[in-house]
Amino acid sequence: MKLGLKLITTALLTLFVLMAPAQAKYASLVLDVDTGEILYSRNADTRNYPASLTKMMTLYMAFEALEKGKLKMKQKLPVSRRAAGMAPSKLGLKYRSTITTKDVIMALVTKSANDAAVVMAEAIGGKETTFARMMTKRAHQLGMKRTTFRNASGLPNRGQLSTARDMATLAIALKRDFPQYYGLFSTKSYTYKKRSYRNHNKLLASYQGTDGVKTGYTNASGFNLVASVVRNNRRLIGVVFGGKTGRSRDRHMKEILDKSFKRVGVTRVAKLPAIPKRNPLRDSVMVKATPLPKSRPTLAASNNTNLPGQIAAVQPIASVNQPISAPITDWGIQVGAFKKYEPAKMAADQALAQITSHNQGTEVHIQQVAKAEGSLYRARLKGLNEVAARNACRELKEQRMSCVAVPPGLF
Repeated sequence: MKLGLKLITTALLTLFVLMAPAQAKYASLVLDVDTGEILYSRNADTRNYPASLTKMMTLYMAFEALEKGKLKMKQKLPVSRRAAGMAPSKLGLKYRSTITTKDVIMALVTKSANDAAVVMAEAIGGKETTFARMMTKRAHQLGMKRTTFRNASGLPNRGQLSTARDMATLAIALKRDFPQYYGLFSTKSYTYKKRSYRNHNKLLASYQGTDGVKTGYTNASGFNLVASVVRNNRRLIGVVFGGKTGRSRDRHMKEILDKSFKRVGVTRVAKLPAIPKRNPLRDSVMVKATPLPKSRPTLAASNNTNLPGQIAAVQPIASVNQPISAPITDWGIQVGAFKKYEPAKMAADQALAQITSHNQGTEVHIQQVAKAEGSLYRARLKGLNEVAARNACRELKEQRMSCVAVPPGLF
């Protein structure tokens, strides 16, 4: 009898240990995206609390809904009583008000707003609990087998668990599946209703090559971070769970990424070339572009930034006797081409926000092109001179954004 009770007690204790949620523990991983090689790993498969890293999955679901036409960027989403009552971090949305899909996405990326997360969850799933089940199912389909979601925000829940390896998988999926939206993760600040919110990911400004993706923190989880960094065309994904402070977490992330870049042979990063000094003669000359060939190859309706046809050499025509005028500002840049207007506008807005050195007088210009298979929308900025256009592209490419300079006559 006593032996039977002892066996039952042991079995129950074992079951309890297996079912018990993870405790906040340190875990980390660095992955080479191109090769899949694990360059650094500590407790990478230990289940921990993801905190606001959860919003990466919420955003994945939002991007997927946009791609399928279930949501539109300008669509106004209702704010429920539950959404308005969420704990900080939050925008302070009011019950029965509305907020656009675009603003919800930007609030998740920068402010990590919990009220915005619930708005998105209810817009897609009807209820947040339903949305969480959808998140978990989709995560498992992506290969995140040790991840379970219970809410859209990452607020404390004993059953909401993930691993460093699974979060790296999610970071790769966001870049791979939604290149047209991935650039949003490099947004350093966002303004909503005249209030500006800075991105919580401080590596964007302090660690060269960082273009995403998300921070997270609760008392139970510690300080978490997923970072995507590109140097010399080599992309590494770093994940840290359970940092003691935000500063020490960031410092540790930089250390393990530095070690990993050395392992793959990337020891130096070319700095962004300085903006050339103004040459009044070159900047003020008349510009004439050779006509494009009649046969134009079809531009892929994705994030392909190739211009139709090959741009012929630009021939400057100048005379030393001509008066020096203001620099020609008929140049521009193109940062993508899309099947729909909304992602094209977002890509152009994002580019304009990033080229801080050259955006004075620069405007967003979405060019619609009619094709047999449907319209195509080219995301462009105009109002630059040649020097500014080429340097803007260098600046955007440094942040892993597609860009090509567009000479006069092609707008």
